[in-house]
Amino acid sequence: MAKIGKRSAAARTAFEGKANLSVEEAVKLIKSAASAKFDETLEIAMNLGVDPRHADQMVRGVVQLPHGTGKTVRVAVFARGAKADEAKAAGADIVGAEDLMETIQQGKIDFDRCIATPDMMPLVGRLGKILGPRNLMPNPKVGTVTMDVKTAIEAAKGGEVQFKVEKAGVIHGGIGKVSFAEDKLADNVRAFVDAVSKAKPAGAKGTYLKKVSLSSTMGPGVTVDLTSAAAR
Repeated sequence: MAKIGKRSAAARTAFEGKANLSVEEAVKLIKSAASAKFDETLEIAMNLGVDPRHADQMVRGVVQLPHGTGKTVRVAVFARGAKADEAKAAGADIVGAEDLMETIQQGKIDFDRCIATPDMMPLVGRLGKILGPRNLMPNPKVGTVTMDVKTAIEAAKGGEVQFKVEKAGVIHGGIGKVSFAEDKLADNVRAFVDAVSKAKPAGAKGTYLKKVSLSSTMGPGVTVDLTSAAAR
């Protein structure tokens, strides 16, 4: 534990007094301080000027990161017949209907993305209390309720990231691995910020984008200059 403590202290010292850095400066600092024994994820947190308790201030969307997430995404698909065969051929990890519903009801959720054909939604709807809190509920707004299951599966496995604002008006996301090159991480940061910016809801009043912070899985965070975080 002593070694971990020393690494953590060193990282915090490196971050002291630093704020509102450019995306490139923030990424470089985080990469240099990351010292875990695994490949940490670069995580983004965005504070928004919205109150998601109001329907017209909900922020939700999806972004295809230009350089992917570096994470192996397991995909579950609710489908029957030809669409189930299409899902399996496209690389879905789990495909089913009532059997998949029962597995999830038993608490076995061995997937990161859930896709469903429209005809399966009455069945999937029964799982709202389980999948909803985990942000796994299929939704047509983010392309996970669709007849084109092949494209949805390929997008999920190719670096697509869903985002949804939390109660406090904050959006979190994993946008790459610290081992990625600095320029690739910077590209991913700007793509994510751009997608959230474009998802500004009609009911948002005042300043929409308040703060953007970056951190590694185990490291301290640093704020990023909002102008620098904007898409170029």
